[in-house]
Amino acid sequence: MTITVTPRRVAAALITVLAFAAFYLLGASHGGTAVASAAGSASPGLASSSAVAAGSVTGTPADTSPAAVAGGITVTGTGKVSGTPDTLRVDFGVNVTAGSVSSALAAANATTTRVQDTLLSHGVAAKDLQTSGLSIQPSYSYSSSGQSTVRGYQVSEGLSALLHDISAAGSTINAAVAAGGNSVSIDGVGLDLADTSSLMTAARQSAFTAAKTKADQYAKAAGRPLGQVLSISEVVANPTPVYPGAYAPSSPATSAGTAVPVQAGSQDVSVTVTVVFALG
Repeated sequence: MTITVTPRRVAAALITVLAFAAFYLLGASHGGTAVASAAGSASPGLASSSAVAAGSVTGTPADTSPAAVAGGITVTGTGKVSGTPDTLRVDFGVNVTAGSVSSALAAANATTTRVQDTLLSHGVAAKDLQTSGLSIQPSYSYSSSGQSTVRGYQVSEGLSALLHDISAAGSTINAAVAAGGNSVSIDGVGLDLADTSSLMTAARQSAFTAAKTKADQYAKAAGRPLGQVLSISEVVANPTPVYPGAYAPSSPATSAGTAVPVQAGSQDVSVTVTVVFALG
């Protein structure tokens, strides 16, 4: 086969080479887009890879600056759990008046001892008995002219007892008052919860659940997902002992009768939490 090279063929070939070089240089200066266009359907792979490369360079990255993710929701929740009091505190008083300090003190001591022994015999532990007061005061009489004269001395002794058997508390109180006679008074009683740990656990869980429910609602309203917990703080409202009032029997016979009716009722343990949630 013989190929004849003429000046016209040489010129045409040179023009083709120059045109291809021009397309190549133009494509390089435009990040590959022109190369893809020049290649057209003959080089679809080059066109797609050039488009991906261009997109990865010119795309806008996500804003992950601290200012963009610092927002959050602060909510509060309260949990309240009721429990039945299991402890009754009784404040006994012994009041004796006699002509001398020694005789008044001796009589008060003897009465207080009888009250203590009776409580112990009814199942009250020694650690649950506590002396709560002691007072010795002169007792005066006054003449028509206003002149005062010491007519004796008054001794007051206080004893606090914790009764853990609520069902038997009424009869225990009656027995103690009967042992002390007319010198005994009850200055107050109070119902309380000795152990609130399980109630506190339930109240905390309830409080957090209430706070998270609020946070979920706010996040949904804002159109953003709820993020992790950033902080938690709590305020605990401890149950307040109930003091129904004083009980003072009029006579030993009355105190030895029907047991004092004791109703435990219920008390609340309340926890309020403040929780800060991040927003997604």
